Amino acid sequence: MLDTLDVNFHGKRHTDFDLKRIIRAQEQGFDIPVTAYLCGVSIRARAGIGVVFGHKRKDQYGRFGDGHLIRTSDVLKVEREGKFWVMTTENSRYVLATFQRGNGRSSLHEFLRLSRTLHPTPRILQ
Repeated sequence: MLDTLDVNFHGKRHTDFDLKRIIRAQEQGFDIPVTAYLCGVSIRARAGIGVVFGHKRKDQYGRFGDGHLIRTSDVLKVEREGKFWVMTTENSRYVLATFQRGNGRSSLHEFLRLSRTLHPTPRILQ
């Protein structure tokens, strides 16, 4: 019997539209450094969910690799910077290149509407 471990990484290929939007965002530039670019984004339970590209903390084990799904920590704020939305979490800043089809933009608008009354998730639950 071999001592092997079969690991499946779940990811998604970026579409041409996603890549064009990422290139436009990179060309725009941002005053404060960006951690990564997200595609297919929606905001659920105060967390951003999307497909990552160009994450600054990508490592040799594949964590935060391009095309991987990511769930962020609590979203603190989302602001428009130039032509793109930028989502700030406790430790990171993400450029929202594209939204999830069907409910991504509506989840952003719902977050913006409720963000004044929502309370952060307690640290022990994150």
